[in-house]
Amino acid sequence: MRNWGDTGPDAGILGDRMIQEEVLEGLAMAKNHRKWFVAFATPHLGDDPIEVSAGLGDYAAEWLEHAPRMTLTEADAGRLLALKERFSANREVAVRELMLPSDSTGSHSAAVSYNVLEHIEDDIGALRTMRGLVRPGGYVIIVVPAFPFAMGPADIATGHVRRYTRKTMRAALLAADLEIEKLHYANSLGLIGYYVSTCLLKQKPGPGLMVKFYDSTVAPVTRLMERAVTPPFGQSVIAIARRPA
Repeated sequence: MRNWGDTGPDAGILGDRMIQEEVLEGLAMAKNHRKWFVAFATPHLGDDPIEVSAGLGDYAAEWLEHAPRMTLTEADAGRLLALKERFSANREVAVRELMLPSDSTGSHSAAVSYNVLEHIEDDIGALRTMRGLVRPGGYVIIVVPAFPFAMGPADIATGHVRRYTRKTMRAALLAADLEIEKLHYANSLGLIGYYVSTCLLKQKPGPGLMVKFYDSTVAPVTRLMERAVTPPFGQSVIAIARRPA
């Protein structure tokens, strides 16, 4: 039996690679959640976005319905190969390796990064890399887990070095010379459920009945609520920023 914090030669940059894969599989099941969070970035993608650390490519597959072409990156060799195989038939998708921070530059219309910065010690350096990947006026779209009090065994096992608040996310974006357009919390009920299940009950996130219940019931209700009222807390911080023109 694997315990929280077990690592080995196949572990990711930070955290247990096997647990990371289980989390990605759980997210792949959560179709309602994914469509909800896809919508945060869609209006800002432009004509040539890049996704930083695209994982299994589930978000990218949704965004490709709105962007004429897209570049996907990964630092993990196994996921990089999986991305190349998944999108091999799509000539409008480029897949490449990218480790953050990096000196890589580009002229993309937007750089999108979901649930990545929390894994990186030098998060400001990573944001500066994303700034350098987009053209002047281009968007940098970030989603990160919220609130340090929710840091528990699940976070540590998957390699999280921090969780954010709006204040700390704002400070990181400004330090990376990005202009902030939107900064808010999302998924208020999700934060409560995550804290109870992973911090109090010590459950491991991944595919299963809890994910199905969350995605079929909690996510649609929360999304509807948050269309009317922006919550003062949430499981995620959503940031829409731009490289100064």
